[in-house]
Amino acid sequence: MKLSKILSAVTICAIAVTANAGERVTLKAAKSSSSYYQMAVQIGENVSKATNKDLRMTIEESQGSVQNVKEVRKRKGNYVFTTPPVLIKLAKAKKAMFKNDNPADYEKVRSLFPIPYLTMHMVVRADSGVEKFEDLKGKSLLIGKGSFGAREAKKYIGLFGLKDDVKLVGAELSGAVAALKNGQIDGFATSGSYPAPNVIEAAASAKIKLLSMSDEQIALTKRDKLVIPAGTYSGIDTDIATTTLPVGVYSTTNMSEETAYKLTKAFWESKKALEKQNIWWKAITFKNLDMFKTKLHKGALKYYSEVNATIPESLK
Repeated sequence: MKLSKILSAVTICAIAVTANAGERVTLKAAKSSSSYYQMAVQIGENVSKATNKDLRMTIEESQGSVQNVKEVRKRKGNYVFTTPPVLIKLAKAKKAMFKNDNPADYEKVRSLFPIPYLTMHMVVRADSGVEKFEDLKGKSLLIGKGSFGAREAKKYIGLFGLKDDVKLVGAELSGAVAALKNGQIDGFATSGSYPAPNVIEAAASAKIKLLSMSDEQIALTKRDKLVIPAGTYSGIDTDIATTTLPVGVYSTTNMSEETAYKLTKAFWESKKALEKQNIWWKAITFKNLDMFKTKLHKGALKYYSEVNATIPESLK
């Protein structure tokens, strides 16, 4: 066979492989034991299906939202990540955990679509004698480490006048249910969207209670109030008042308008399928777009304009 024909054959094969491979998109979410990692997997599967594998999602485990945002500085191409809007605001203002970063590195961040919000759960053993936050004095509470939930739990303990009175355990949340069941801890804090998988597991393997916050306590946290309905978890037959924080999916201007459009469109067109997988997706609608504080990616904006979604002027 002539060299030209061999090269032609190789070229055709390369094109075929590329066509079948689809465009790669990396989605960095959360720890593999969290509800947000589970959401990321669901998004990846459904987007791939909705685009006929034109977009192929690679899901990466993360140590938390701060890491997700910080990686914007070095990531190229189709990098997508989850985070509460407040962290983008802090990064651009060079505050808190971003005080040593160059805020210009975060100017390329763009919004895509909202996902179920972070919801604080304070779980305790039913036989621990803990009925309210004040009863945590002298008790042990596993809060995890490096996550939003860990920081919030530690903050709440201080705000509610319990600093130095509660033993805060910084072990990984993946071991929280087993530690609770075995009596090694009195409770644990987690910030996944409800219903949270680790809370469902805890309720199925042991008798638990969820601590409810008063309106005064919620005001101290400066977070929004959310009520977890009675019956959401096995054995919890009363409504639980707690705090919540919006969470969104973001990318950067490194992503093309076409890819951002395909990804956003595929997500919303997969909503019914996602709702069948987990009820937490039902809470997400176009109305949630107003929680974003960062401009929409041009590709996402194109999709929302096509479907006549109400778009805040600040996001255009």
